[in-house]
Amino acid sequence: MTAKVQYADVEVGTEIPARTFAVDRANLVMYAGASGDFNPIHWRERFAKSVGLPDVIAHGMFTMAQGGRFVTDWVGDPGAVVDYGVRFSSPVVVPDEGGATLEISGQVEAKLDDNKVVVALTARSNEQKVLTRAKAVVRLA
Repeated sequence: MTAKVQYADVEVGTEIPARTFAVDRANLVMYAGASGDFNPIHWRERFAKSVGLPDVIAHGMFTMAQGGRFVTDWVGDPGAVVDYGVRFSSPVVVPDEGGATLEISGQVEAKLDDNKVVVALTARSNEQKVLTRAKAVVRLA
């Protein structure tokens, strides 16, 4: 695969349209199976509340992965992501009824050499920023 976004077609400030990802407890159970992280705060409401959480919360790495998915969907090639990092600022609370939504948007923050750009991501759930310092370095076509 090669990136579908052309380096010449983006500038600093280019916005990547927001996408909304639905998150429900079934997603968390599937992620637990894939990752091996079966911490009950991610699937057992009574346990999550007993340790002071408002409800079940999504795995931080699941949330981070949705940011990575946002970037790879935009660029069209998972191999184009050269670097990716975030800090977790708030959990994604996933109630049993209705689940949660995670809205992610992006903006080109810098153009680098070798057709690379820095994409800054914003991720919010329930009107709270859930990722900070979320940035990906992506090599464009």
